This record gives sequence, C-alpha cells and structure tokens, in this order.
Amino acid sequence: MTDTGNSPPGRRIRGTQDFVGGIALMGVAAFALWASGDLGGMRGFSFGAGTAPWIFAGLLFCLGLAIAVTGLLHDGPALRRLHWRGPIFVGLALCSFALCIQPLGMLFSAMTSFLISALGSRETRWGEAVIAGACLTGACALLFHYGLGLPMPMLPAFLTR
Repeated sequence: MTDTGNSPPGRRIRGTQDFVGGIALMGVAAFALWASGDLGGMRGFSFGAGTAPWIFAGLLFCLGLAIAVTGLLHDGPALRRLHWRGPIFVGLALCSFALCIQPLGMLFSAMTSFLISALGSRETRWGEAVIAGACLTGACALLFHYGLGLPMPMLPAFLTR
C-alpha cells in the first residue's frame, strides 16, 4: 500500500474527517438512547413507544462506528475548519418552533423557524427563502392539520377568540 500524502507515516487516524464525523454520529445516537431510555420498549412481539427510537438510534450508532473505523483504516480528507453558523441558526430555529407553536400557531411558527434557519448560510437569497418558506408552511398546514388531523393551532390564540 502506498502513502497518498494525506497522512504522515505512523499516524493512527488516517481520515480525520471521517473519524470525527463517525464519533459525532455515535454521540447523537448515544444521546437518543439515553433520552428514550424511559420509554417502554419491545416485549416479545409487541412494540412499545421506545422501540422505534431504540432501533433508529442503534442503527445510527452502528453507522457512526463504521464511519469512524473507515477513518482509522483508510486515507481520507483531513478535518477542515468547522463552520458554526449553520448549526447555531438551525438549533435556534428548532427552539423557536418549539417555543412558538402553542401560543402563535403553526403558520407563524413554521415560517419564522424556516427564516431563522435560512440565516445559517451567507448565500441565502431572501426572496427565494420567503417563497420556499411559504410553500413549506402551506404544505405543513395541509399535511399535519388537514391530512393527518393533528390538533395543532394554525393561528395565534388571540386571533381565534
């Protein structure tokens, strides 16, 4: 096997980007397993509320492990500079949606969270973002409220009284 120049001789982690990504996926899976630990799981052939989260978290953990091992065994790209803007604004958008859905309704909450997440990229075109946000908000309203019949408020509480 020849050295491609990506890793110095004797270096244990040959593909740091794959290794760190795999470890991050394993961390997310471990958190999901911990967070769903108090849900009832599978008993015999009957499924409980915790069955799907446990299965998906277990699969994610195995996938992360495979990616991390790939980073140990094969040459790959080095870890590049981490950009925090996207994850921060997507996290803020999720928190915004969770806090606003009950008092302000789904239409306002979905549109606001979409626009907050659009701040995560410097390449956002705001005209396109507003149009895409309006289309996705309308699709969410049709699917969740009318299609699935979920009891979620569409408009702010002060407008429906």
